[in-house]
Amino acid sequence: MKSIPMTTGVPWHVSAFRVETGESGEAELVGRIRELRARILFDRGRRPDFQTPDGGYADDQDLDFGAWHFVGRREAGGPPLGYVRLSTPETGGLFQTRAHLGAERYEDVLREHGLGVAETFEHSRLVVEHQARKLGLGIYLNAFAMGAARFLGAKAMIGTSGTADGQDRFHERFGFRPVPGTRRYVGHYTEDVVIMLYRPGFSAGEFTGLVEQLEEAFPSSVVPAQHAGLGVASQVGHTPQDQLRLPSTPLMAAAESSHGHAGASWQPVLFTLDREQDRIGLQSLIDSGQVREVMDTITDQLTELVTSREPRLCSSPDAAERAVAEQLAGTSPQEYGTWVWYPWSGRLVHLLPREEFRLVRTDRNRGRIDRAQQRRLLGRRVGVIGLSVGSSAALTFAMEGIGGSFKLADFDSLSVSNLNRLRAGVHHLGLNKCVLAARQMLEIDPWLDIELYQGGLTDATMEEFFTGGAGPINLLVEECDTPYVKIAAREHARALGIPVVMDANDRGLLDVERFDLEPDRPLLHGLLGETTSSDLRDLTHEEMVDVILTMVDRERISPELTASVSQIGITLSSWPQLASGVALGGALTADAARRILLGQPRPSGRFYTDLEILTAGDRSTVA
Repeated sequence: MKSIPMTTGVPWHVSAFRVETGESGEAELVGRIRELRARILFDRGRRPDFQTPDGGYADDQDLDFGAWHFVGRREAGGPPLGYVRLSTPETGGLFQTRAHLGAERYEDVLREHGLGVAETFEHSRLVVEHQARKLGLGIYLNAFAMGAARFLGAKAMIGTSGTADGQDRFHERFGFRPVPGTRRYVGHYTEDVVIMLYRPGFSAGEFTGLVEQLEEAFPSSVVPAQHAGLGVASQVGHTPQDQLRLPSTPLMAAAESSHGHAGASWQPVLFTLDREQDRIGLQSLIDSGQVREVMDTITDQLTELVTSREPRLCSSPDAAERAVAEQLAGTSPQEYGTWVWYPWSGRLVHLLPREEFRLVRTDRNRGRIDRAQQRRLLGRRVGVIGLSVGSSAALTFAMEGIGGSFKLADFDSLSVSNLNRLRAGVHHLGLNKCVLAARQMLEIDPWLDIELYQGGLTDATMEEFFTGGAGPINLLVEECDTPYVKIAAREHARALGIPVVMDANDRGLLDVERFDLEPDRPLLHGLLGETTSSDLRDLTHEEMVDVILTMVDRERISPELTASVSQIGITLSSWPQLASGVALGGALTADAARRILLGQPRPSGRFYTDLEILTAGDRSTVA
């Protein structure tokens, strides 16, 4: 099968093919296409017309012949999970929109928009299996059909759209617009249907880039119809395999001696059991005795998955159980998803597949961050310098789903005096702070892409940190204590047009520098004048303190910090910092970063979220 992966986000694979009347074997192939989409459209009884009296499924439409068909899969050769059809003007006499409006009204609509029947394509029958919903496959298939239409020379696209689940609003996100006066109830679909129209010469809305990408990719996705992978074998799913011999007891305690953290592990190992190599690897791991604890809540996770997609299932345990069985599609729960091995803790954890895990993990973000925004954020790469205060930011980013890739830089290791503000335990003492943060982030989401710079950010690693490695960063969180690095990093960020956010753990200070929008903006708002990073090498302790006070604006720091500065090195070991301030800094930087990466308003400037002022007695809103 010839198919192409999506370059960002979910790696869907799509096969495109055309069924011509008169091709040998066409009847069987079209029958499989119709059965696939009819079963999905039936939707557990929601649209009963798509089920036959004998319990089969039917969606017979002559329009299938001569049309382009697009089948989406999670991986090449996997079972079909979604489908959409694109009809060309050659079969325009059979279009669903023509049938919906009547031939005369249909042509009137086109004329009103300056279009003719010979230049108008129709998209239809966009369907996605329950187990693949909310993962972006519908978006991808729709964009694919639009890209193909543009490639094939369409001047317009038209189609019928349901309204009960917001399908019309879904198409509006692609630039389609409803045709006034065309909405009416259609019993076959048990909902109101409206005609939607799109002009390929116009924007494809928020998916313009994706449609353009797929327009170019369309030719390479085309396969002969008989090679479309719609045979029975490709729909069966997993071949039954031997059950793993998992430990019967959940915990086999083993004392672990520690001789320091040199070369400490921080990357989990993932096993997917539909790959034989992974099955062997996981069994070898289990047999090795290294697994100290097995955490398997996959059944509960599956229930969360189906109820996240369809909240109404929460009130019907039987329906939820049936949905879980449908999700498994014959695969045993033990074989489903991914097993994740965390070598530093000895834990083996069973999770949903990546995209389903992320769908559930960020489900409660909805209403504040919608699914499309979540996917955009996951496609971004964030750099964090300084994993003491910055650890709070990194963990908050990971929890909230701000960024799917990270670069972490810090040369320092965890000490006892760090435990007042870092989320860590005494068994982490001596561990590099990058490693500590990475472990914690990967325990939240084992699929995060993280690169570490355990020697900190230096002249030798600066360029790679910003532009090398797995890719350039889109945003910098700067939380280090070294004046030279703070300014050198900003010089690079400004030269590359990368926005910078920083909190200062005093009075809720938040700095935002939008070098992506203001390429000539002075570093640190001009507080250091014309000072460059080269001016800040080899500072004495007194000079360093003076520069830092200038950076944070000595006239605006808290009275406590003012009083402490003169005592540093005398009665105080270093700058005073509290866990509450570090936690607040994580929230402030995450909020700013999310808005910046989503293109929402977040201007440059210095802002204060001073809790002492904001929670003063005279600020209470109640008596």
